[in-house]
Amino acid sequence: MNIDSVFAQDVVVVSAVRTPIAAFRSSFADVSLKQLGTTVVSEAIKRAGIRPEDVEEVIAGCVLPAGHGQNIARQVSIAAGIPVSAPAMTINKVCSSGLKAIMLAAESLTVSDHRVIVAAGMESMSQAPFFLDRGDTPYGGLKLIDSILKDGLTDAMRDEPMGLCAEKTAEDYNLSRADQDAFAIESYRRVANAWQSGVFADEIVPVTVKPKRGAEYVVKEDEEYKKLNEAKMPTLQPAFRKDGKGTITAGNASSLNDGAAALVLMTASRAAELNLRPLAKIIAFAEAGTAPVDFSIAPSLAIPKALKRANLTKDDVDLWEINEAFSATGLANIKELGLDHSKVNIHGGAVALGHPI
Repeated sequence: MNIDSVFAQDVVVVSAVRTPIAAFRSSFADVSLKQLGTTVVSEAIKRAGIRPEDVEEVIAGCVLPAGHGQNIARQVSIAAGIPVSAPAMTINKVCSSGLKAIMLAAESLTVSDHRVIVAAGMESMSQAPFFLDRGDTPYGGLKLIDSILKDGLTDAMRDEPMGLCAEKTAEDYNLSRADQDAFAIESYRRVANAWQSGVFADEIVPVTVKPKRGAEYVVKEDEEYKKLNEAKMPTLQPAFRKDGKGTITAGNASSLNDGAAALVLMTASRAAELNLRPLAKIIAFAEAGTAPVDFSIAPSLAIPKALKRANLTKDDVDLWEINEAFSATGLANIKELGLDHSKVNIHGGAVALGHPI
């Protein structure tokens, strides 16, 4: 199907790469956020068949940049050999940060004179710091604040864990504990099958780790999916709701993880000039907002908008990718949109792969 884009000029993806996703405080515990980002940006440039000096801008999503220095996107850009004249921007839209970086890159390519942009996402939850509030403490102790919880996993409007928001979604859509456990198990199976069949091989860049202690090693594969214990899944206690009605557990929710990904985007005309064969063309995108507590169902509002802009219907779409912050998130959007689960996240999702925010 030849589909026109909604942009003034076509925007194409020339390369896409990611690190393996590591478990929390595991293989990437000693890997800096800068190294994770530089690894994928450098590899994306290499696989695109261009030079670092061809890149005119870097836009990167990151939710937990505290403690890593100013503008991590700029640090990564320079470390990857991109000219200092190329601007770089770090953006935060929580779980959507990486996707938003791609959207901003596409917009920049259509309204500015830039023709080659790297869009990325990176997160080191393992190295997210603890905070101390600055202020007068004339007497008594100080309370440490976990930046993962404060800036990443707590609804700032209600001051409650995102897991409780997802519990509301599960209740609103009548999603049982068994439904969510089954969805999670299927996600784990799909990731395992993807690795066994070699599906992920082309998108992974291995990461060399030089730990503070011990010998150097290389991480080549996702870690989280290997933890599945189907027999134990039904016995796990609810993680957020403690009134006996909770359905979300550590097993059917995504986990804390580290990882990074990057894409090289350019105008189609620039790709043609360089004799590059694009992987894909961006034809449309859309965003939608909900009450923060209902964040889980925002995709079901954004997707119809994107389809309308592209002049498509859901029947024109062969495969879907929807973020699995929780199994309830995936199930609610599938239910709301009337999708066939066999066409959604066919290689698994964040519940099994892991969720570097």
